[in-house]
Amino acid sequence: MSTPDAPRSLAEALRASDDAAMAALLRTRPDLLTPVPNDLTQLATRAGTRASVVRALERLDRFAQQVAEALAVAADPATYPELLGLLAGDDGDGGDGTGAAEVRGALDRALATLRGQALVWGGDDRLRLVRTARELLAPTPQRPSPTGLGPTVAEAMAGMSPGRVQSLVAAAGLAATHDAVSAVEALTALFTDRERMAALLDEAPTESVEVLSRLVWGPPYGQVTAEPAAHLRWLIDRGLLLPTAPGTVVLPREAALHLRGGRAHRVLEATAPPVEAAREHRPQVVDATAAGQAHMALATVEELLKDWDEGGPAVLRAGGLSVRDLKRTAVALDVPEPQAAFWVELAYAAGLLAADGEADERYAATPAYDTWQELPAAERWAGLATAWLTATRTAGLVGGRDSKDRTLSALGPGLDRSAAPEVRHRVLTLLAGLPEGAAPVPDSLLARLRWERPPGVGASDLRSRLAGWTLEEAELLGVTGRGALASHARALLSADPAHPSAELAVAARNAARLLAPLLPDPLDHVLLQADLTAVAPGPLQRPLADALTVLADVESKGGATVYRFTPGSVRRALDAGQSASDLHAFLAEHSRTPVPQPLTYLIDDVARKHGHLRVGAASAYVRCDDEGVLNEILADKRAQGLRLRRLAPTVLAAQADPAALLDGLRSLGFAPSAESADGDVLITRAHSHRTPPRTPPEPVPDGPPLPDATLIDAAVRAIRAGDLASTAPRKTTTPGTPSTGELPRTTPAETLATMQAAVLTGETLWIGYVNAEGAASQRVIAPVRVEGGFVTAYDHTADEVRTYPLHRVTGVAELADD
Repeated sequence: MSTPDAPRSLAEALRASDDAAMAALLRTRPDLLTPVPNDLTQLATRAGTRASVVRALERLDRFAQQVAEALAVAADPATYPELLGLLAGDDGDGGDGTGAAEVRGALDRALATLRGQALVWGGDDRLRLVRTARELLAPTPQRPSPTGLGPTVAEAMAGMSPGRVQSLVAAAGLAATHDAVSAVEALTALFTDRERMAALLDEAPTESVEVLSRLVWGPPYGQVTAEPAAHLRWLIDRGLLLPTAPGTVVLPREAALHLRGGRAHRVLEATAPPVEAAREHRPQVVDATAAGQAHMALATVEELLKDWDEGGPAVLRAGGLSVRDLKRTAVALDVPEPQAAFWVELAYAAGLLAADGEADERYAATPAYDTWQELPAAERWAGLATAWLTATRTAGLVGGRDSKDRTLSALGPGLDRSAAPEVRHRVLTLLAGLPEGAAPVPDSLLARLRWERPPGVGASDLRSRLAGWTLEEAELLGVTGRGALASHARALLSADPAHPSAELAVAARNAARLLAPLLPDPLDHVLLQADLTAVAPGPLQRPLADALTVLADVESKGGATVYRFTPGSVRRALDAGQSASDLHAFLAEHSRTPVPQPLTYLIDDVARKHGHLRVGAASAYVRCDDEGVLNEILADKRAQGLRLRRLAPTVLAAQADPAALLDGLRSLGFAPSAESADGDVLITRAHSHRTPPRTPPEPVPDGPPLPDATLIDAAVRAIRAGDLASTAPRKTTTPGTPSTGELPRTTPAETLATMQAAVLTGETLWIGYVNAEGAASQRVIAPVRVEGGFVTAYDHTADEVRTYPLHRVTGVAELADD
């Protein structure tokens, strides 16, 4: 309850709070901290600015918002019982069946939150909502209140002629008054008196009651004609509908509250809706499923970057991937396009791919990808998971439209949503609150998120969309299994999302340690089949997988990968510098089954033809010891585009360059090899293309960064000291001494004399000081020494001894003895 010394302003309320409360305020509203306010008056002023209040209101839970909305339509100031009545109504439960004790407890917690965020101040007998919040939430003709209530009787009747006011009073059965103010008060008293209001409505025609029922929960405005119907005229004559503009009437707030049973809201949402469990699985099943998904995630990212190893798609002029390139990537990964966009964005967020920055800019793997590949599988997954958890880029937006109706492309601009990390972390936290192995009912999860952070009026429910994408992406990444949170993912939640760099590395290591036993060990063998295929029954060791990818084509993926050997794939291995004997030895070493005879014949046949033709630069030439082969090439109509001519019985010349000639002859079914100017066979290995070193994209912060404890403690001390300097009582005996809040102004001689006197007497002085950047401040100091144009003093503002140049001191004043 308020005391006789109740605060008269928000600044006084903050001044009466302790340091812990002020630190909590700066922590929940970090925008108040930049720059650090000079004193509590400046802090209160900043806390009442429109941008800061809007930000604070948007971050309240639904019930705290309802309390603020109720205060916006209550009397200013309001008492605790009046506020409780607006929330709970006549029946005391707010219309949702919540008990009166629960409503009171929820109200106490909400008021503590609002006071802690400097949105409400004052004791329980004088509760005040900050003026800016009241203006934002109060009803206007252009913007009805969130509660659906209209203006009060006094507000709606402002400007009405005295004769019209008296006629309304008479029609309502009230005694005539001597002035309009008394008449308005009498009509207000009638509408707030439950018994008399009930008696008045008992006389109303049925059609009039139906009109009121349509307006009671808002919007409270309606349209009437110049000659309204009898049932409307009955309401207008008695002030139950008051004119606000030609042809427009409004249901006054007091009448609406009577019809609502005293409640400001149709349904009071005093408690958070629970997250319901849809089904439960054994935790071991959840972990195994999530581990399988984690393995598939690693394989998908590796396949994506391997596909872009020699240089990926071109970067659009506006940035990002083209729609065609995204489709090609989806086909290569054998996933839908939205999932392809997710994997591309995940690799980008993890710093594994970026644009190369060259003239013909293309996407490619970064040097960090080579380092990432050498890590154990569990650590590679932890790196992807932490990048996903903290990234603000949102793959779910790909394909949508921005504010200028431009298509949002993968890896392009416009995909950052600063709320994404907080929503992901919150979704996983809610999943962690369910029993182990339990998957949530998605609608109940979304309802809980909407209660914790309701969407603004007219705003899209971005948090619900982010939550839906989070559930899908967590399943793809192996954070969840069968919809339930996996045990290794719980370790990621130990990191504070506000300071991820400090704790996320430790959380990632713990998650990797829990995941490692669940991942399959890489195999060093395959199973060769007689139909020219090889089956890998699990993940392969990297050298084996890389070599097999060159020698064979991937035919299908899944729990087991199937590779197929073809003449083209064998020729690819020979082009990479392998010999037939090398390939035979490789297969014999890594196959658990005997090498099938058809595969041996295939390798020997391709090797026998490989390099039979030689291509060099003439522009290009073809030489072959077998004249018949060259005759066959010259006779083939498909070779006309190569513009070949015979130089010798065993040599053909072409005007095409060697690379085009090689590709052209291979398309005709031959297996040529390139040679150097000395006649040596050139090994055409593909060279991996890497970008210059790149850092992962920085997350876009959701407002100012959250301050750490050290900064908050320092800011609290500075604000307290600055407030002491600005509010300390001054002696007023000296002419020209400024009033509180203004910098003191004295001549240099007066400043020096006062400083020297204070050194002798030990008095504390109030000074104005301008630093090197030109910023002015007030300080309370106790001078210790004055010499050489400097004063050394104990600065009560900074709580330390400092030295100040006297020429930067604007003036000095003595503090009052009390």
